[in-house]
Amino acid sequence: MQTATQPSFIRQPPGSRDHPALVLNADYRPLSYLPLSLWPWQEAVKAAFLDRVIVISEYEEVVRSPSMEIRIPSVVVLRDYVRPARTAAFTRFNLFLRDEFSCQYCGSKGEMTFDHVIPRASGGRTTWQNVVAACGPCNLRKGSKTLKQANMHLRKPPREPESMELQNIGRKFPPNHLHESWMDYLYWDAELDA
Repeated sequence: MQTATQPSFIRQPPGSRDHPALVLNADYRPLSYLPLSLWPWQEAVKAAFLDRVIVISEYEEVVRSPSMEIRIPSVVVLRDYVRPARTAAFTRFNLFLRDEFSCQYCGSKGEMTFDHVIPRASGGRTTWQNVVAACGPCNLRKGSKTLKQANMHLRKPPREPESMELQNIGRKFPPNHLHESWMDYLYWDAELDA
C-alpha cells in the first residue's frame, strides 16, 4: 500500500524510474543525510552526459536512446565542491530534526506539532529560541500558558542549531531503503561489525 510520506522508490517494485542515484559532494560525502541526497535516474544520466558528475557505481539496468546505451548511475560525485550552508533554515522539518522528532515536554515520538515556549499571545516570537517540537496532548495541555503556569518543563532549551549539527542528527534516521552500492559512502549511527 502506498503512503504519501514515503518516496516512490521505497514502495514500488523495481523499474527504471525507481533507481535513484546517491549524490556525493566532491569530498565524497553526501550533500545531506536527511533527506538523503538523491537524484532521479534521469537527472543522474543527464549530469553524467554533461560531465558534471563522476559516476562511481551503476545499477545493472540500462537506458537506451537511438544512438547510445548507458547503465543507470547509482552513485555520482559532483565535479565541483558545493559549500554546505553555514546556517540552517528555520523550517518545520529542521525544527523536528533538531528536536530528534520527539516531544520536548514528555519525550514521546510520533505525530508532532510545534509549540511556542513563550506563547505568541504573550509576545513570544516564532524563532529557533522559542519554538519546540511537541506532541498533540502536551501542546493542548500547555495551550497559551507559560511553562510555569502549565507546570511543564523542557527536556532541553531551544536554540538555533548549526547546519552541520542537523546533518549529524540526520544520520540517526536512515531511510527505509538503502541500495547496497551506497553503503560505502554513508555513515549511519550504528555499531561496526567486528
